[in-house]
Amino acid sequence: MSSGDVPPAKRRSLLIKLAVLAVVGAAAGVLVLRGVDLRGWIDQGIAFVQQLGPITFFSAMALLPAFGMPLSPFTLTAGSVFAPTIGWPAVLVATWSALVVNVAITYVGARWVARPWLEKLVLKLGYRWPEVRAENYWDITILARVTPGPPFFLQSAMLGLARIPFRIYLVGSSVIASIYGTVFVVFGEALIAGRGKMILVGISALVALSVGAHLLKNHLNRKKKLRLEGTQ
Repeated sequence: MSSGDVPPAKRRSLLIKLAVLAVVGAAAGVLVLRGVDLRGWIDQGIAFVQQLGPITFFSAMALLPAFGMPLSPFTLTAGSVFAPTIGWPAVLVATWSALVVNVAITYVGARWVARPWLEKLVLKLGYRWPEVRAENYWDITILARVTPGPPFFLQSAMLGLARIPFRIYLVGSSVIASIYGTVFVVFGEALIAGRGKMILVGISALVALSVGAHLLKNHLNRKKKLRLEGTQ
């Protein structure tokens, strides 16, 4: 696919992400040139979070992203902060548990709190709320989780509003979120600790996840297209 084949929306999104990375990198470079001890800031931040303790940290990880806070600050720092004290197995189990609680809370809020009110509003405006067919439940859940762009919170809310059955939603979301969460936790720890080999491993894992997600998304889209053609 040539650059001219890329949809304008995707192109703008990519340019915005690259611009943000460039600004962050430039800001960090300016601070280093001015003699600011970024490493010291990072160490102070880690020490502060360690004082809060793992229960507070992972409870916040389960609750705050369910109300719109980005998840990445938690996944990228969990390993560096708590692996030295409670060990990697405990960090990963706590991360997975927090993610499961998080997706459950967001689903409840979207499905049983927000949807009834929004559905009434849509009906008053003369429209009908779209329904997801049962044979598409798993496909929609997986597609929502592997499609890059939408924030984690928004992915969960969209699936809840679509009234995906809770069992399918919870299993699909938890498995995919745990895979991504594990990669980000390990990558974040390597990045903060400055471990070159682990950083390369983490980057490779992120690339592999992105490629795998892209292939899976294409496969599901092709399957959906064939299913639609078969019903015509």
